[in-house]
Amino acid sequence: MSQFDAIDKNILKALSQNARIAYSTLAKDLGISNTMVHQRVNKLKLTGVISQPTYQFNPEVLGFSTEAFTWVEISNPKYIDTVVGKLKKVPEIIECSNVTGKYALMLKIIAKDNNHLREVIYKKIHPLPGVSNTDTIISFETSFQKNIDIDAI
Repeated sequence: MSQFDAIDKNILKALSQNARIAYSTLAKDLGISNTMVHQRVNKLKLTGVISQPTYQFNPEVLGFSTEAFTWVEISNPKYIDTVVGKLKKVPEIIECSNVTGKYALMLKIIAKDNNHLREVIYKKIHPLPGVSNTDTIISFETSFQKNIDIDAI
């Protein structure tokens, strides 16, 4: 979707603040009909601008106090898809990005503590065929996390 009008942007702003807002409330707040809200949200879903709303879990409250970023070096590009497929099955890996440079992948890992993190790296990542090296940094905290600024579109 390359064209956004003010209604689309206002809907996106409202949904980014509260994905569970009732369409009737949204329609009232924006001064448009419920039908228009449904049509616009459906259009935003169909074009891939928004996906299924989900709850954000707080890993620390769930007992995962260590957050780390691990860069993964792959010995040969032919292994990328296989490695990514296997990493996707590791529950502690919550994000994986294909990146440029020496390392092919960047992982975001949550773990109960540093011992758990070491176990994930040495027992679940290093043994994978094609993984030749990793480099890990531990995050003290996530200072902020946000969606793209709708006004920048």
